[in-house]
Amino acid sequence: MVGRIIHSPECLEEGCAHLARVEPRFAHALSLTGPLPLRRRRDGFEALLDAIVSQQVSVAAADAIWGRMKLARLTGPRKILWASDDDLRACGLSRQKIRYARALAGAGIDYAALRGQPTEEVIATLVQVPGIGHWTAEIYAMFSLGRADVFAPGDLALQESARLLFGLESRPGERILREMALPWSPWRGVAARALWAYYHVAKDREGIR
Repeated sequence: MVGRIIHSPECLEEGCAHLARVEPRFAHALSLTGPLPLRRRRDGFEALLDAIVSQQVSVAAADAIWGRMKLARLTGPRKILWASDDDLRACGLSRQKIRYARALAGAGIDYAALRGQPTEEVIATLVQVPGIGHWTAEIYAMFSLGRADVFAPGDLALQESARLLFGLESRPGERILREMALPWSPWRGVAARALWAYYHVAKDREGIR
């Protein structure tokens, strides 16, 4: 089953109400963050390429690289395959990310078909592409497909936000945070948005693009 899709602020409000009921610390966080951003994006190749660009760099760095790629019109699969390594490197892509971008461009993913597939199948399809791990696949499912119950426990900003909100001695790792998030179903995608927003309040910087 595809499950709930987040497509409007009203969906976020419903999710926030659920989270505040099951975990009072979310009610506290939401009182500080105010309304959560929708963060819906278009799906398709460009969205996944953008996610690859964002891997393991700051939000500011990812914005700068993506801006140069858009200016150079290097955001489509054919353009990526035809571009030289020097062209892509000039935009700020590392050698590894150039390889990942070309792998994605040649993967032949049926993006329209992903819209109707269960989240587990979407993630299983995407992680077959070199350079796409669970974090990238989960971010795509969450923002580009709007899946309401997707979480990204490998995200460092989510881990740090959870440490602060729940008063933990150390940052929870991916496995622990995934387990922590189980009671937040079926709105774990809203929980992620809430934690990113709380991270912004606590750290005065963005945790996600």
